[in-house]
Amino acid sequence: MEMEDTILALAALAQSTRLDVFRLLVKHEPEGLPAGEIARSTAVPQNTMSSHLAILTRAGLVTATRSGRSIVYRADLARFQDVVLFMLKDCCGGKPEICAPLIESLTPCCPPAKKRKANV
Repeated sequence: MEMEDTILALAALAQSTRLDVFRLLVKHEPEGLPAGEIARSTAVPQNTMSSHLAILTRAGLVTATRSGRSIVYRADLARFQDVVLFMLKDCCGGKPEICAPLIESLTPCCPPAKKRKANV
C-alpha cells in the first residue's frame, strides 16, 4: 500500500459520520446495507449520506453494488487491513516486544466460529 492511499483512507475516516458509517458497515458484513438504511440508521439526510459514501468509496474503504433499485454498500475489510498493516509495519523498529501489547489487543474478542464437518 502506498502512503498516498493510506492518507486518503485515514482522511476519509477522520470525520465522525464517515467513521460511524464504516463501523456500521463492518458490523453488517458480509451482507452490507442499502444506502437508505445507512442514512436512517445514522439519522443523516440521504443527500448528505451520499456524499459521505462517495468519499469512503473513493478511499477504497467501501464498495457499492446495485441490487435491484437500491445500492448496497459493504466495508472493504481487505483494504482496511492494508491500511492498518501499513501503519504497523515499522512500529516495532526491530523490537517485537514493543508491538506485542498492541498485537495482543488486536486479537478479536469473538473468534470465528469453527466450521462443522459434514456428516458423511
